[in-house]
Amino acid sequence: MNKKIAVFASGSGSNFQIIAEQFPVEFVFSDHRTAYVLQRAQDLGVPSYAFELKEFEDKVDYETALVELLDQHQIDLVCLAGYMKIVGPTLLSAYEGRIINIHPAYLPEFPGAHGIQDAWEAGVAESGVTIHWVDSGVDTGQVIKQVRVPRLPDDTIDTFESRIHEAEYSLYPEVLRELGVAEKQANLLQ
Repeated sequence: MNKKIAVFASGSGSNFQIIAEQFPVEFVFSDHRTAYVLQRAQDLGVPSYAFELKEFEDKVDYETALVELLDQHQIDLVCLAGYMKIVGPTLLSAYEGRIINIHPAYLPEFPGAHGIQDAWEAGVAESGVTIHWVDSGVDTGQVIKQVRVPRLPDDTIDTFESRIHEAEYSLYPEVLRELGVAEKQANLLQ
């Protein structure tokens, strides 16, 4: 059975694009109606949805709408890819054990929203990328896979960040394959 995946992203969607080019994505969701990920989805022919927390009475109502969307599409695995909201109890209880996140640091080092900048400012010799199961903490779920990214002597924060993103782009598809997500079938007519 092919696992049906949805991708949640808040911003540009570069990880979404890498995933969608290799795997069938049922839909992408963004919590920002103007996020560039929605344009990427349109360009790739992937259905997309967007609504914002401020449009709801509270986070419970917001996450209830997300659960309904996931249920409607019978999603097996939710892939957070730059989704900048903490997953609350409503979504977590409905999809616990079926939500993964990518984080631009080698957890448990530098959790939170600014992993790359925090690692840079700490002056570490290396940081990395982590994909983990989502739990009720912030970047505290069980690690699925990690990779180290060295900080080179001539790095700037921009070159360091760029190499971390390159590591993300290879790690996410690798983990999805290991979790049993079937890749897109090549079009034999090309």
